[in-house]
Amino acid sequence: MTDDSQRNFRSVYYEKVGFRGVEEKKSLEILLKDDPLDIEKLCTFSQRFPLPSMYRALVWKVLLGILPPHHDSHAKVMAYRKDQYSDVLHALTVVRFVNDATPQVEVYLRMYQLESGKLPRSPSFPLEPEDDVFLAIAKAMEEMVEDSVDCYWITRCFVKQLNSKFRDSLPQLPKAFEQYLNLEDSRLLSHLKTCSAVSKLPYDLWFKRCFAGCLPESSLQRYVFSYCIQAAWSLKEFLALMVWDKVVSGSCKILVFVAVEILLTFKMKVMALSSAEKITKFLENIPQDSSDAIVSKAIDLWHKHCGTPVHSA
Repeated sequence: MTDDSQRNFRSVYYEKVGFRGVEEKKSLEILLKDDPLDIEKLCTFSQRFPLPSMYRALVWKVLLGILPPHHDSHAKVMAYRKDQYSDVLHALTVVRFVNDATPQVEVYLRMYQLESGKLPRSPSFPLEPEDDVFLAIAKAMEEMVEDSVDCYWITRCFVKQLNSKFRDSLPQLPKAFEQYLNLEDSRLLSHLKTCSAVSKLPYDLWFKRCFAGCLPESSLQRYVFSYCIQAAWSLKEFLALMVWDKVVSGSCKILVFVAVEILLTFKMKVMALSSAEKITKFLENIPQDSSDAIVSKAIDLWHKHCGTPVHSA
């Protein structure tokens, strides 16, 4: 068998068993050699394929505006980002908002509050709902980004994108969820309406937090074990690999299809529940042993209804 036929056979085999992006590393490396980097092509690649873990932080930093497209500016800009991180952290330490015992995600939150002019008068003040969203995202991000400076800046800009670029889109996602669930399973949607559950679903968890803390890592292990070994991705990165790559590159609509797939996956359980409260409670704590293929199937739904992005020439 020739090299080309072996490679084609592997690609078809991996696709059939659900292994996505195994052969895409070289394509991304070619894109990353462009100077300046082509933001549109990087977005399109991220929409189509999971980013390899070794390049994810770089691509995210470029797409989120933390780094400029020009390679020769990267080191200097990151040095500025690191200095700013240190200065803000020092300021918070001086005013005794943080110390060595402060959890890292809380440090990120206080830094974000200070830089956005929302630092409360005292660290003992109760957190606002938006603070809880930031903490949930920061905690998930901390599992995927090892460097603390990178983690803060990516979390900060990720949340900023949700609050600015997607500000008008996020409130529309519950309606889109209802629309696509009706297309996929109208009987299931009718049951939710009969139980008066549609307006009480955990939309904040799904759309404001981008499922941070919703899809348990342990439940993904069985499905992606061989996949992660082949593609050199860790299990802890799977949520970002399959969903947050799409959000960072400009599509918050993927969140709708994750929500739809959760309902489809647990249809029998949801249909057996007769009250909005029980349905919501179940969806806020989906079983760890049954959610392994949700994200992969959600991306299939996303491509089915929205098409597959194609690289521009």
